[in-house]
Amino acid sequence: MKQTDRPIGIFDSGIGGLSVLRHIREQLPDENLRYFADSGFAPYGEKPEEVVIRRSMEIAHCLFTYNCKALVVACNTATAAAVHLLREKYPDIPIVGIEPGLKPAAAITKSKTVGVLATERTLQSSKFRKLHQQLSEQTGVNFVMQACPGLADLVEKNELHTTRTTELVRRYTLPLLEQNADTIVLGCTHYPFLQKTIENTLLESAAQPVQIIDTGVAVTRQLIRLLDVHHIRQMNATAQSGVHALTTGNAVLLADQFEQLLHIRPDVADMTREMITIASPSPHRI
Repeated sequence: MKQTDRPIGIFDSGIGGLSVLRHIREQLPDENLRYFADSGFAPYGEKPEEVVIRRSMEIAHCLFTYNCKALVVACNTATAAAVHLLREKYPDIPIVGIEPGLKPAAAITKSKTVGVLATERTLQSSKFRKLHQQLSEQTGVNFVMQACPGLADLVEKNELHTTRTTELVRRYTLPLLEQNADTIVLGCTHYPFLQKTIENTLLESAAQPVQIIDTGVAVTRQLIRLLDVHHIRQMNATAQSGVHALTTGNAVLLADQFEQLLHIRPDVADMTREMITIASPSPHRI
């Protein structure tokens, strides 16, 4: 297989990373994309950091057995915990992580207050704290952090438009408006699938227009840049082009979620047994 024909690996704790995959697929339609949904172990945002690190390393190992030429960590929690370790272990492979869109939010806010919706684990990570502290000092922007327990889990359960989801969105969004946020960062890849619900809440409750930042476009731009730097971007459709999926959850359910959210239905492989085989009982293994 030629270098350009090799797949790009993308992983998340579940289906949230599909919000990133859809941008990648739009901008790189000729690429072979292999998506890993660790739904049997979701959500990551409420797991201890060492557990997220171990799981991320195991999934990367699994994806690299498919000869992936690049890796996208399509999960804010996994990026914050493990992307630096992945880059250390695989220095010759382009690895793109998710950065919460604090920089673009700071650049466009007029009220100088930016709200951030994210998982508890992302907000607690040293990587995230360092980023927002630096930006606060440089720009004078006040970042208001809002942990959103349970929200990613509702997306995983396909409860995108239920009363429970609407109630949680209001609970997490309204405090940001009360503090005069005019820009809101979606700090978890699951949340773009709730953007319509979030927008409706803002229309009902915000006294001023509020902009929403989704980082999927920026991630795709960085991936393209790295593929071009390494001369491994696929420019023509091949037999390998398209989307293939793996999961530790329900394979039929993931195929249904692909169809509902992205309007495609890829083949999905059940990786539960393989992940048990490669998993280490030691919490310190990376």
